[in-house]
Amino acid sequence: MEGNSIDTVNSIGTGRDIISELSNLDFSKIAWSDVIGYVTQFGKNVLLAIVVFIIGRFIIKYTIKALRKVTQKRNVEASLTSFLNSLVSISLNVLLAIIIIGILGIDTSSFLAVFASAGIAIGMALSGTLQNFAGGVLILLLKPYKVGDFIEAQGFAGTVREIQIFNTVMATLDNQTIIIPNGPLATGSLKNSTKAPTRRVDIDVEVAYGTDPDAVRQVLMGIIDGDERIMRSGVFAPYIPMTNMGKSSIIFQMRIWAKAADFWDVKFDTTEKIYRELVKAGIEIPFQQMDIHIKK
Repeated sequence: MEGNSIDTVNSIGTGRDIISELSNLDFSKIAWSDVIGYVTQFGKNVLLAIVVFIIGRFIIKYTIKALRKVTQKRNVEASLTSFLNSLVSISLNVLLAIIIIGILGIDTSSFLAVFASAGIAIGMALSGTLQNFAGGVLILLLKPYKVGDFIEAQGFAGTVREIQIFNTVMATLDNQTIIIPNGPLATGSLKNSTKAPTRRVDIDVEVAYGTDPDAVRQVLMGIIDGDERIMRSGVFAPYIPMTNMGKSSIIFQMRIWAKAADFWDVKFDTTEKIYRELVKAGIEIPFQQMDIHIKK
């Protein structure tokens, strides 16, 4: 109890000393020029921050406007356009806020450290998802394929039905639905069979040895002349070379051009016509066979 009383008396004495010193302080000795200089400098920083804010908002506004025009010109989907505009707007506004804080004299290193740490944590947690999102953005912007194209990628082949932010939905020839992440599609190899307006149709034609090549070409050219879907002019002129002499047949290749949309119909129809016309012309279509000669 005695010790507590002494501590209380000492505390009271210390407080009285401080009050006494403050009452004896001569405020006339304070350097008012320093205070005025500080206030003046702070005012200048505030004015500069206001100017930077106005200019920054102007730049952000027209940057978003330009981005919107570019995405509309490239026919980017509305959902992606909205997301990109929001992402760019938020990023630029955060950057502008950090610049203004720095102009006002506030240390921004702690803010940057927090943002960096948060970015690293989020990136590690969502690495796969972010990769697929980035792939979707690249696909929608660069358009290596579009809805309706027939593509082959990641071991699958089919018609593109939908391009989403994270995945691409395809339908196979037998109408199975295939969903492939956009990350591998954007960075891997991909075959687009319908991107070009025209495609070449190659059909191998095998006939028996001893057949006159001119007779074969005459039959094949008759098939070509009877199909308006087959292109005939310039670089698209039909070509029928003899490509190989096999074990039991000589092989011609009919190389014809058609619109990409007509590719499969032309290929299937022409293959059937070749069989019918060769049989009608009496040209033998050989079986896969082997001749064995026995010597006594």
